[in-house]
Amino acid sequence: MEIDYRIYEHPIIRFKRGRRVRFYFEGRVVEAYEGESVLAALYAIGVRVFTWSKKLGRPRGAFCMIGKCSSCFAVVDGVPNRRICIEPVREGIRVERQRGLAEIPRVEDVEPVETVNIETDLLVVGGGPAGLKAALTAADQGMDVVLVDSHYRLGGQLVKQTHKFFGSKEYFGGKRGFQVAEELSKKVLEHPRIRVYRSSEAYGFFDNKVVGVAVKYPKPLNLVVKADAVIASTGAMEKGLLFENNDLPGVMGAGGAQTLMNEYGVRPGDKALVVGAGNVGLIVAYQLLQAGVKVEALVEIMPRIGGWFVHAAKLRRYGVPILTRHTIVKAIGENRVEAAVITRVDENYRPIGGSEKKLDVDLVLISIGLTPDTRFFSQAGAVLKWIPELGGFTPIRTRYLETSIENIYVAGDASGIEEATTAFIEGEIAALSAAIKLGYGSKEAVERREKLLSYLWDEYRLSPVVSRARAGKLKATVSEEEMMLIRGKKFGGV
Repeated sequence: MEIDYRIYEHPIIRFKRGRRVRFYFEGRVVEAYEGESVLAALYAIGVRVFTWSKKLGRPRGAFCMIGKCSSCFAVVDGVPNRRICIEPVREGIRVERQRGLAEIPRVEDVEPVETVNIETDLLVVGGGPAGLKAALTAADQGMDVVLVDSHYRLGGQLVKQTHKFFGSKEYFGGKRGFQVAEELSKKVLEHPRIRVYRSSEAYGFFDNKVVGVAVKYPKPLNLVVKADAVIASTGAMEKGLLFENNDLPGVMGAGGAQTLMNEYGVRPGDKALVVGAGNVGLIVAYQLLQAGVKVEALVEIMPRIGGWFVHAAKLRRYGVPILTRHTIVKAIGENRVEAAVITRVDENYRPIGGSEKKLDVDLVLISIGLTPDTRFFSQAGAVLKWIPELGGFTPIRTRYLETSIENIYVAGDASGIEEATTAFIEGEIAALSAAIKLGYGSKEAVERREKLLSYLWDEYRLSPVVSRARAGKLKATVSEEEMMLIRGKKFGGV
């Protein structure tokens, strides 16, 4: 009997699987469902090794599941370096794992791709909560909008959120993340002023503010987009953690497990250890239980949990041990995780000898925070600043979210790690700012922007729960006058 890790019963989600399709994996016929990624389909039948490292030939497994790492590079229909976590299954495609760096195809073996020139008022890079809200806001202001996203499904991290949002109904309070993703995606796809390109990578920012976009599906295209303004809502990437064998398949980002469970309905393992007791770690541990995965323990190196008590209380009711002042020191296994060793730490966060404990697990989830995905801004030449409270480097920006590159705006986790509510608000602020500057914004738009800024800074970010993020955002924000000086120094002006 073939292994099947798909989830067929879930207390919250009803997985809407498409029609059955068949593709080839290293000569083997694999049955999958339309709408799944190639990696999810392979994971569902027990495949755990997706590539091997170049230098040591060590196996690599799924980690981020959102196309931001290199742990699942594969050859698809002869094309190497395809991230199969965001590669949709299609009838008859051929998938081969690759070892290390792949050979670059010869020019004569590559089909020429059509180049399409596009002019638009606004380009939105990223289709998560900030990008979707930005696109809708700008379009409602009368702007022509192009939205590109690397995934074949819009919604970003919303699509895998099963818990209900807190807060006001204006920001989807009482709704689950995947429901919000469906609602906003539908509005974006149906809006007459928004053109959407999914499975598309914004690969470069060039002279005259031209952005190159490589479209994979449904037809390969090279878009040359000339936009009056750009909002980059590129999201964030999961942080790794140093410990022995931290690269074994089965060591995965917490968000990667969420994607498998909640987006594709695939169980990421049988028994799990979760590292990190912030809100994400606590929520994912509970979602593992909902997916039928036993959580052996949740460890947190700090003396207290970092997430909300309500999330921790759910886990304790199910008997999940939450061990503060503990961390992981080793994963054990050959080609995949077979066990993990945890230990107590002292007040200086050093392991206490003799306190080690071995756990029988096949899944280790790392939930120690995110770092902003600033690759687009870096390539564009925007000024970045290292801000620990925001997760790492992030673009400096004005109060209106304009970066050191004029008419390029930042919104969402790319501006510093917060959560979905602030992503919605920042997406709207960035879009209103672009509209106002380009002459589309009305008096009402100016008033709306000021109301949002007041709510964000004078109410929402005053909560003690988000005090760290507030401090970081203050460090990243400069006045209009300071920004003019920064631009002058950077580009040789006065």
